[in-house]
Amino acid sequence: MTKRTLTILGAVMALAAAGLATESPASAAPPPWAAVPACPGPAAKGTVRCHAWILPQAKKSGGSSKHSGSSGTTIGGLSPATIKTAYNFPTSLTAGAGQTIAIVDAYDAPNAEKDLATFSTQWGLPQCTTRNGCFTKVNQTGGTALPSADSRWALEISLDIQWAHAIAPGAKILLVEANSSGFGDLNAAEDYANQHALYVSNSWGGGEFSGESTNDVHYGPGNVSAFVASGDGGYGAEYPSASPNVISVGGTTLGHTSTGYLDYGWTGSGGGCSASEKATSAQAGFGGYAQVNCGGMRATPDLALDADPNSGVAVYDSTPYNGQSGWFVVGGTSASTPMVAARAAITGQPVKPATVYGTSITFRDVTQGSNNGASCLPGYDLVTGRGAWIG
Repeated sequence: MTKRTLTILGAVMALAAAGLATESPASAAPPPWAAVPACPGPAAKGTVRCHAWILPQAKKSGGSSKHSGSSGTTIGGLSPATIKTAYNFPTSLTAGAGQTIAIVDAYDAPNAEKDLATFSTQWGLPQCTTRNGCFTKVNQTGGTALPSADSRWALEISLDIQWAHAIAPGAKILLVEANSSGFGDLNAAEDYANQHALYVSNSWGGGEFSGESTNDVHYGPGNVSAFVASGDGGYGAEYPSASPNVISVGGTTLGHTSTGYLDYGWTGSGGGCSASEKATSAQAGFGGYAQVNCGGMRATPDLALDADPNSGVAVYDSTPYNGQSGWFVVGGTSASTPMVAARAAITGQPVKPATVYGTSITFRDVTQGSNNGASCLPGYDLVTGRGAWIG
């Protein structure tokens, strides 16, 4: 056994003892997660799937962390306060004031606003409701005739709106629900979001396909900052994560030792060289880009945040999912994406590829771990991009 392996194993044992990780970040094969995908894949051609992963037993076990609920229940998953501490995010309850974060998803979450209220009460966040003007839910063209409900996407929606609100509690939340998971409907929803928000979060994706670039006009136009989950299947680029004007968000395993918080590359973090899209000049000109050998093509992700379901976050969803409702522990790049979008909204400035590959954001470089096809490297890699946003 090598010295490096012993070092990694020692760190993982410390993480497991802290209750925040149970897998080796350097494992050569996908770990036997207790987690299951909310939207099993792969997605059919021309469609996407959500990237949330759930610990089904979390309601009973408490998952990666335990908290007492208002009704005496045990809540699993990391809290907003823990995430903010781990990534040095602002803690003000007015953070993000004056901004709107659009969440684009497929189908309807019928209890989205009510569940957001429960989440906000639990964690001491300001209420975000239709009545006080903070929360708005519309269909893909901005109307009130909502699409059909889907329990898988309802859990995704709960994750997205609750954690966008958790990180930027002063921002307004616009939930845009597409009629289906097909690109035609999602592109329409994206267009509406672009017209009504400067920060747009998309926790879904599918395989790359011929002609995908014709859809790029819908993602991150002008001063709109678009964030897209890089995927949860490990190595490989997805669309629209590979669209050149978006910020592709990968995933880490968040741990805590006696010296503080740290990130390992999550084995499920999507990332790779696009087969269709060219790298932006900002990415291609970044010093670490050459080492991933993408040959001038778009590389994903751009950055990362906690996504491993074994260090997952607490989410409340009253729409029954496989017979379970209430508090869940949820991970996937579906979790990291709305958190990064909300952190961007707090800046009040556009966050585009030039921003990520510039000097205005401070990153915690992630140099250990892999996504079963690429390894974490100093500077830039196909697992966590530039690393975790901490500045």
